Amino acid sequence: MTVDFLYEFISKNKYAVLSTVTVDGLPESAVVGIAITTDLRIIFDTLSTSRKYQNLINNPSIAFVIGWDGEQTIQYEGTAKIPDEKELEELLQIYFNVFPDGKDRKENWKDIAYFSVSPRWIRYSDFNVPVTIEEIRF
Repeated sequence: MTVDFLYEFISKNKYAVLSTVTVDGLPESAVVGIAITTDLRIIFDTLSTSRKYQNLINNPSIAFVIGWDGEQTIQYEGTAKIPDEKELEELLQIYFNVFPDGKDRKENWKDIAYFSVSPRWIRYSDFNVPVTIEEIRF
């Protein structure tokens, strides 16, 4: 399993299930639109009034499940942060290529916020024969 393989797999999926943890230690999950960089950072948008935003401000640990068609998935664990202006500008170019309607949200939604996620651990699973499960730590 290579970074290129993971990038190709993840970039074919526009949506992921994102999981965060509340201040009370309870899990919360949501489907979000994602874009991926070649170094496997994920960017997504949300509202600063959302539960996931508040959870990530309090605890930046995050997990995604990406892909589920054909019994192939990525489990991705990482650390989320609000990107600085320079990083955000670069990431938004990638994000808007996947979600052109994101430009409208950026311009017109007053509570729009963006997170950049750096991977700590990724597992690729393919449950077709032969079964393949591979992990990589960052």
